[in-house]
Order: sequence, then structure tokens, then C-alpha cells
Amino acid sequence: MQAAHTMARQWTPAQAPLVLRPYQQAAVDALYAYFDAHSGNPLVCMPTGTGKSIVIAGFIRSAIQAYPNCRVLMLTHVRELISQNFAALLKAWPDAPAGIYSAGLGRRDINAQILFAGIQSIHKRAYQVQAAHLVIVDEAHLISRNESSMYRDFLAQLDDINGGLLKVIGTTATPYRLDSGLLHEGEDRIFTDIAYNVPMLDMIGQGYLCPVIPKRTHTQLDTSGVGTRGGEFIPGQLERAVDKSHINRSAVDEIVRHGQDRKSWLVFCSGLDHAHHIRDEIRQRGITCETVTGETPKDERDNILAAFKAGRLRAVTNMNVLTTGFDSPATDLIALIRPTKSVSLYVQMVGRGTRIAPDKLDCLVLDFAGNTARHGPIDTVDGRVGPKGEGDAPTRVCPECEAINHASARQCIDCGYVFPLPESKLRTVAAINPVLSTQALPQWLDVQIVRYAAHNKLDKPTSLKVTYQCGLVWHTEWSCFGHVGYPRTKAEAWWRQRAPGTPIPATTAEALDRTSELRTPTQIQVRNVGKFSDIIGSKFA
Repeated sequence: MQAAHTMARQWTPAQAPLVLRPYQQAAVDALYAYFDAHSGNPLVCMPTGTGKSIVIAGFIRSAIQAYPNCRVLMLTHVRELISQNFAALLKAWPDAPAGIYSAGLGRRDINAQILFAGIQSIHKRAYQVQAAHLVIVDEAHLISRNESSMYRDFLAQLDDINGGLLKVIGTTATPYRLDSGLLHEGEDRIFTDIAYNVPMLDMIGQGYLCPVIPKRTHTQLDTSGVGTRGGEFIPGQLERAVDKSHINRSAVDEIVRHGQDRKSWLVFCSGLDHAHHIRDEIRQRGITCETVTGETPKDERDNILAAFKAGRLRAVTNMNVLTTGFDSPATDLIALIRPTKSVSLYVQMVGRGTRIAPDKLDCLVLDFAGNTARHGPIDTVDGRVGPKGEGDAPTRVCPECEAINHASARQCIDCGYVFPLPESKLRTVAAINPVLSTQALPQWLDVQIVRYAAHNKLDKPTSLKVTYQCGLVWHTEWSCFGHVGYPRTKAEAWWRQRAPGTPIPATTAEALDRTSELRTPTQIQVRNVGKFSDIIGSKFA
């Protein structure tokens, strides 16, 4: 119990048990920096495929080394994730005092010092778990704001048992929910801050993830008559609207045509019957294909997915089961025949194809469902805003390979085709937006005036508010010198760019006092995210 009370101030990183990638080590360091300065519950946000399980393993081992009596509980909702996270720890630490509590995996090691558990199995066992100093929740976006949910009820009981000293860390690729927005905002939140966030484009640029390439689909699903419940399409109405034989045939024709040189196809469908109907259409074209749904028996599902990962099975259709916790790096074609208003679900589906693998250059994304038009590029989606609508985006389609490019592109992102002069823009119309923001080029805007001010936010350190006047429009960014972890790292980089060779301010107040040392950018690069804008680049004279 004493360890739980003092961990925020005393934990220091032990020697890394793994050779972590730089951004993975930065995530571990950011957690220690956070607990050194704060008493809240932080989030670690990393794109699918960047190794959250490795970060978790590295952090857990160093925590136990620093505090031998510390007890850690690792929670998630999918047995595959329980196995993956457990295996990652044992690889890093073969003698780890770790166990599993999961009915699906047939183990109930309730007394293990490091316990990997499925929430469905353990949510009524808080008083058997007893002492727990730290809980890590993988796929933290699945925690509902509903007080009676399994996660919240279990965590509340565990916190009470441990005298209100429980620490909770969340890991996720999507720190937002359809029903409540950003996970660390709002009155009923469990998580209080984002301690670390690594952008998807950084991971693609550094070669840790592969690019996703969107292709134009002539077949588009019509959801105009589908109702909404809880912010999402009503499932039964959605399946009835899209599961039509002529639409299925047309979509599969395009999948086969675009995927002829692709080895591993993953198809997201709109219902149980729909998944089987799409499977049958693919099989009729002589391509091996199976279906997994929530009703697929465990052994059958395991065999199907093992065959898919091994390359013995070319295609798998699914309904609501392969969006999280599924790891098949060779997947090089994603077909979205599942419209969704959930930003998180959209990003999770496309993210199944971003892992790198031998001989894999990129992943093709065929969006029959209008999700890219609805939500925007997957690296810029924003949990603060809802769907953007069903209208067409300003895009142009390559006449050589049918890749979708932003309207301002001069060269195709896929095949390198050089587009004709701008007047030819009106001759091409695409049905969906680019899947990455680099395929929708941001704007460079001339800067007339820059203003600096302190920005105060309840329960957060003061940050430096920087406002740029560009014509008649003002754009704003915040540099968080008083924060820790990733926000502080960003603030340091921001200062070095504008005042190279000068000491980094320790506080926002110091930064305000020294704004005379800052260079003023002549232009800023702005990228729209719904009704918000992000400043992603600066140019100086």
C-alpha cells in the first residue's frame, strides 16, 4: 500500500529489459515523467502496429525492479490481446512472476504478482484480487462512461479496496469514443491526461508502419435511409441497406480486380449474413476465403486466422471481431464494406493494414462505405468532432491506377503518374477522401501578426497560447512548457526551431518573458481537422 502512495514520486526507470525502439523508450520515459509530476491516470497513445505490448512489458519490468512488492494488473477485453501482452512480457523477462486470469484461455492465476486478465472473467473478482497498485488497460477506448460498466465497476471496487491509491494507465491507438469524445476530457473520465502520443505519419516516415493507399471504388453503399442510435448506424437497418446481391457482386468484382497482386485480403462487413454473402462471392471467383464472426466457434476461428496469417488462406471476411487485438502484418488489402460513424472503429479497421512485413510495400484500402469522406484521413481524425457528412471530397483519381489523390496533387501517390494542368481537375470525381493527410496537402499561409499569451485550463498547467493572423483568419497553437512527457517534448522542439541555441524555458511564464528571443515565421502550414485546424509546419525568412 505504501508503494502505491509513493510510486508517483519515487519510480525511476530500471535498465530496459528489451532493446526498445526510440519512440517506445520515449513512451516508457514519459510515463515515469508523468508520475513524477502528477497524480492522475495517464494515457499512452500509439498507432496500431507500433508495439504497445513491448512498451507495456518494458514499463512493467522496470516498475517491479524499482518496487519489488508492487502488484500490477493488466486488463483487456480480447483473449488474443491477453496472450500477446503476456508473451511480450515473458520474452522480455522469462522469469516474470506473471500469470493469466481468463476463462477463454483456461487459466485463473488470481494470485500472480503481474496478472494479465480479461475483464469479462475478472470483473466480479475484485475482492479476490485484493492488493493492486497499478492497473494497465489495453484498448482503453473501450471503457464506457457508464458507471455500471464492467471496467468502471471493477476499477471502482479495486480502488476502494486499495484505499483510493490505485493508479490506472490506459493504452490505445484511438483516445476517443463515439459516445463521449476524448477519453481524458469530461466530468466522468477515468483518464486525466495524455502522457505520450506518437503520430502515425512519424511512424510511416520512419519505416515502422507502411503507407496505406486508397483506390477509387465505383461501387458505393447508400446509407441515406439508415437510422442512427447512440451515434452509430442502427445495425439491422444498415445490413438490410447494404447486403444486396448486386452490390455484393459489384464490390467483390472490384476487390478481385484491384487485389490481383495482393496476397492477404481483410474484409470488414456490415452484419453476420453480409459477411457470409461476401465470402461466398469471393469464393465463386476461385479465391480461398473464410468468415469469422462472434458466433464462430473458438477452435474454428483460431484455425482460420492461423491459416490467414500463414498465407494458406487469401481472404477473410468478418463482422466486428477483427477490429482490435488482431495482428496479421502481411495484410496488404483492406476492404471496407462497413459504413460507420465511429471514428475509433474506422481507424481501427484501416489500422489492421499498417503493419510492416517482408516484401510488403503498402496496404491498399478500398472504401466502399464512404468512411474516409465521413471522417477524413486516419492520421488526423479528431475525437472532438462528429462525422463530417456524406459529401464528396476535393479529390482526383489517377487515370492509370485509380488511386485517390488530393485535388492539389501534381503526381499520383501510388504509381507516380503526372497529372495534366489544373484545368483537367473537373474531369475526375472521386467518392471518398484520402486515407492519410499527406494525400490531402495542407495549406501554407502567410503570417502577418503573431501574438503570445498565457492559456489557463482547469486542473492543467498553464500553456503558451500562440496566435497567428493569416489574412482575415486567426490560427492558434499551444506550447506546453509546464507539462511533462510528450507535450513538453513538443514544446522544446517548438522553442528550438524559433530560438536556436538558447536555453529551453522551464515554465510558460519564463517563455512569455522571453518571447523577444523568438523568430517570427513568415508562413505556417495549416491542416484542417473537422472544424479545427492544426499548425503542422513553419517557414522562416
